[in-house]
Amino acid sequence: MKEVSASILSKKNIFKLIDDLNKSNTDYIHLDIMDNKFVPNKFLTVGETLKVLDKITKKIDAHLMVENPELYIKKMALYNVSYITVHFEIKDYKKYIDMIKNYGFKAGISIKPKTPVEAIYDLLNDISVVLIMSVEPGLSGQEFIPSTKEKIDKLRSEIKRRNLNVKISVDGGINNQVLDYVKNADILVSCSYVLEDYNNIDILKNA
Repeated sequence: MKEVSASILSKKNIFKLIDDLNKSNTDYIHLDIMDNKFVPNKFLTVGETLKVLDKITKKIDAHLMVENPELYIKKMALYNVSYITVHFEIKDYKKYIDMIKNYGFKAGISIKPKTPVEAIYDLLNDISVVLIMSVEPGLSGQEFIPSTKEKIDKLRSEIKRRNLNVKISVDGGINNQVLDYVKNADILVSCSYVLEDYNNIDILKNA
């Protein structure tokens, strides 16, 4: 059985969404935090992030699509955040991984579709989750990139070969049409598919 992380990417009725997801059987609420620098969109300032965190009772899966994650990491220190993930493509990503761990969180690294999965193999001893983007980060509603399957499968083999305790998460275009592509993932991050019908959470869990 897979874990599901339900993503919220709309400021409209965001607290109603959170309330509904708190009552659902999703494993995590996935916070996509964007700065309009690393990605061409902005979602959740530091202040807005804290207001959202105050309302979440589920486990939290934070994805920092920002050039400078430091302030977000420090502000999250008092909250029940399970994972904080930064991008391999930002400057000083290793420094932020260490910072996340020093604050007592589980650290994750995320890669864009064009980044080869082998690029993060050297980090696997230092992290708890790899978030593979199956769309270009920053916009909801994109179609799943089929070549993501090869990345997932390669990473699963590497984790197994080294007997590591690292989860594989996949984010982007996740719905019932792509389940064969994500069989080797542990966590499925979904926005539109989950929010349109919370019963779809069970479909993803049983994939």
